[in-house]
Amino acid sequence: MKKLLAEFFGTYWLVFGGCGSAIFAAGIPDLGIGFTGVSLAFGLTVLTMIYAVGHISGGHFNPAVSFGLWAGGRFPAKELLPYIIAQCLGAIAAAGSLFAIASGKAGFTIDNTKAGAFASNGYGAFSPDGYSIQSAFMAEFVLTLFFLLVILGATDKFAKGKFAGIAIGLALTLIHLISIPITNTSVNPARSLSQALFAGGEPLSQLWLFWVAPILGAVVAGFIYKKLLQNLKELEV
Repeated sequence: MKKLLAEFFGTYWLVFGGCGSAIFAAGIPDLGIGFTGVSLAFGLTVLTMIYAVGHISGGHFNPAVSFGLWAGGRFPAKELLPYIIAQCLGAIAAAGSLFAIASGKAGFTIDNTKAGAFASNGYGAFSPDGYSIQSAFMAEFVLTLFFLLVILGATDKFAKGKFAGIAIGLALTLIHLISIPITNTSVNPARSLSQALFAGGEPLSQLWLFWVAPILGAVVAGFIYKKLLQNLKELEV
């Protein structure tokens, strides 16, 4: 239960901090933090929670990460479903908090006919810069694959583990710097689910891509690291 609570709170913080920065701070006239600020916010949420609760649960905060660690031989299959449920509940709770705060401003509405509504992800007309479904799928697949390679490498028993959180947080920042214009950046099915549930409409109907592509990318990364990159000495210890 402590592991699941750690995943709940970690994912809550990721969505609240990352999506919250996009909803409240990215577009403030003249003072907005922009894409760079939102990218940094997502990276900081993961970095801070890895050091806060990562020692309890492993610091996944993302169903794709859980799948990737399983594929890499670092996580038991029996814990996948409980972790994913905890992550999704944490993300939805955070989205609910964001909605409650945003509703306190006069005139607040979620216009789900526009890209990025309530920090949701999308492709085609719902991509921030109009990228196709093929581009969106490729971006989410490749970026999640490399995110998992960073995670698996940084947390390898032969790596300098004290700095793993920094590497992982900066990797997520870089991922957002690349892909916010393409999909509004997911690489995290729980994060996509929470925002799409509140946005509804087309963002919700496009949600499938932001589960399938990240999980596939993560699983491929897990097998790549395990079969091609992992230090064989680790298997002998």
